[in-house]
Amino acid sequence: MINGNTELIAHIGYPTHTFKSPMIYNPYFAEAGINAVVVPMGCQVAHYPAFLKSVFDLTNIRGALITMPHKVTTVGLLDEVTATVRVAGACNAVKRLADGRLVGDMFDGAGFVRGLQRKGFDLTGKRVLVVGSGGVGCAIAASLACAQIAAISLFDVNSAASEALAQRLKDNYPQIEVRTGANDPAGHDLVVNATPMGMNEGDPLPMDIRRISPDAFVGEVVMKTEMTAFLQAAKDRGCRVQVGSDMLFEQIPAYLEYFDLPTTTPEVLRRFAQLSY
Repeated sequence: MINGNTELIAHIGYPTHTFKSPMIYNPYFAEAGINAVVVPMGCQVAHYPAFLKSVFDLTNIRGALITMPHKVTTVGLLDEVTATVRVAGACNAVKRLADGRLVGDMFDGAGFVRGLQRKGFDLTGKRVLVVGSGGVGCAIAASLACAQIAAISLFDVNSAASEALAQRLKDNYPQIEVRTGANDPAGHDLVVNATPMGMNEGDPLPMDIRRISPDAFVGEVVMKTEMTAFLQAAKDRGCRVQVGSDMLFEQIPAYLEYFDLPTTTPEVLRRFAQLSY
């Protein structure tokens, strides 16, 4: 039973946003006997700065999950953020420290990286290509940079977006070689589609599949279809692949650890999740 001692995790987004997280977290909390609950909270953009501060006046708040369109605004409202937030240019997890400071991190990309690592792919010294420099592409690039990669190539049809991301990477990780302007996957150990291409049947592929090495690992962010045409083509070439939904389930243990709650595995979360895609 929820009461004043129940730990609350606020999931804050736009009022019309579809909140999937309670259908993953809350069944897990119930099964594990954890006295916590994720509560969806819709908030208009104009009210968000004041609302975020007020949420942390609650006596039983454990933290906040932030979704669009508030992720970018959140960065400027906090006392401290990580390098991952600075590179991504957005923040999706906030907590209050014992001294009252609000701090934030970004886990959209962490789920992608943790998925690769759990599959045995060591990112140390690797060369990666990320196609798409929107919100999810920036987050993935930021988390890959934390994983000691050697080089990253960025491509977006909006060249200004990839150039801006490249500059943030250079500012925070000067040891990483950063390139922009081409989506040629040749010579890369990891290739990532961080664009919406693949959500709809007949979408063009985000790059020339024939240029991907069969030894490369290929990842996808599209979740509408488990095995997109892009992933299937990469798999047919002999590549190891990671489906988009892995990113979602892999990032939740990272959130739990961040909020100092008992963590679990993606397999357990999938078992109890009440999602319908």
